[in-house]
Amino acid sequence: RCHNVVGILRGSDPKLANEYVVFTAHLDHLGKGAAVDGDTIYNGALDNASGVAIMLESARLLATSKIRPKRSIIFLAVTAEERGLLGSRHFAMFPTVPKEAIVANVNVDMPMALFPMDGFTVFGAEHSTLGAVAERALAAEKVAMMPDPDPAEVFFVRSDQYSFVREGIPALYVDSAAKSSDPAVDPDAVFGEFLLRDYHMPSDEVDLPIDWPTLATLARVNARIGLAVANDRRRPRWLD
Repeated sequence: RCHNVVGILRGSDPKLANEYVVFTAHLDHLGKGAAVDGDTIYNGALDNASGVAIMLESARLLATSKIRPKRSIIFLAVTAEERGLLGSRHFAMFPTVPKEAIVANVNVDMPMALFPMDGFTVFGAEHSTLGAVAERALAAEKVAMMPDPDPAEVFFVRSDQYSFVREGIPALYVDSAAKSSDPAVDPDAVFGEFLLRDYHMPSDEVDLPIDWPTLATLARVNARIGLAVANDRRRPRWLD
């Protein structure tokens, strides 16, 4: 048995407070497994403890902001993503608030923050008006919005935001892009090494060369997206 964990920041507008922006990050990883160099604990520091930490920091920023969100914001740590998006699928199908009151989902999953970032990719940006919101949030943080580097991998349907998409709710997730502010870094080589050596392995832990300022920037970007959506009288909508 495993559980989703849900928190809520109540909106300030008497009417819009009954509508919701949902932030998600999956709290599960692989647990214990086959030993690798004597280590059996599959920690999941990047996948996805970093995502949960970003969501919690976004929650802190929004809860302490002088500009109060008009809509309510739900912070949802979902379980069993690694088993097929099961936790987010259950919440999206049977939410703890009226489904028709959920206006958007902002997800974060395994940001590859292994070097100083000079841009982010917004998966799902081309599908709804949330893309323009994300672009403005990135610009406010002075980072570029980069195109999907590998559309054939269809990342948009491979993480928890897709559970909300299946229910008709506009969604996206912002991830680190293969572009570094350090010219000495080869992003493709760094990503390739992580996927070969550390992804879904015990070595995905906090002694990796994680670039913490990149994660902090992503938390601020997500908070900006959430606040903009929460305070816009218009709901996000799908593009034709």
